[in-house]
Amino acid sequence: MTSPGGGYTHGHHESVLRAHRWRTAENSAAYLLPELRAGLSVLDVGSGPGTITADLAAIVSPGRVTALEQTADALALTRAEIERRGLHNVDFAVGDVHALDIADDTFDVVHAHQVLQHVGDPVQALREMRRVCKPGGVVAARDGDYAGFVWWPQVPELDEWMRLYQLIARGDGGEPDAGRRLLSWAHAAGFTDVTGSASTWCFATPEDRAYWGGMWADRVRESRFARSAVDRGLATSADLERIAAGWRAWVESPDGWISVLSGEILARA
Repeated sequence: MTSPGGGYTHGHHESVLRAHRWRTAENSAAYLLPELRAGLSVLDVGSGPGTITADLAAIVSPGRVTALEQTADALALTRAEIERRGLHNVDFAVGDVHALDIADDTFDVVHAHQVLQHVGDPVQALREMRRVCKPGGVVAARDGDYAGFVWWPQVPELDEWMRLYQLIARGDGGEPDAGRRLLSWAHAAGFTDVTGSASTWCFATPEDRAYWGGMWADRVRESRFARSAVDRGLATSADLERIAAGWRAWVESPDGWISVLSGEILARA
């Protein structure tokens, strides 16, 4: 779901999938849940490893969910999770959210989680999501806002990580501070009935810090993010090792706390 000249900033390294598989409808789409009921049809744009997709499918059953990804390899991750859970009401499609090969007015709900920050034209993506949504249906999107992340203690390497992430994400054609822009993008896409909101993930227990900080320490060293940083001359391998060590130091701090902000929209088609 990325811009033609860029790429998916995170990639699909194990450290990335570890993070994405933590996500559920409850912790990542709570704003949407009141809109869901049995029998609805749902398009899940950018389904990734499928944990949210599977939750949505269980909620709307016997309604059907269509999982959409930009490549067959990415879609295979979703398919594996759906098969693992034994669900039978999920369909699979490869496509580009900028130009969906789907008829108008097909779905009751069109959902995208942490997708619009990575696409080349988020307004066009929302236009397409609106087009395939039935009149009166709901287009729902939730995206991170990296500049809105706050943490303690003030570890200098985490500031360096943030600057580096912003550079890489924008170099990929995305917008890492998408959360604050969702409402304006929805208005630009032609929606007139839009509710904007926000929610956070907070990691502050030893177990949560080990998950979040340990995951980022690995991503900084081993994921596509790491390759992009070095290949583009934005950081050296030594820089990345230092940033990873900063994440590990944050994990070990008994005062370690981070709030991860996301913006949300519910838009009526």
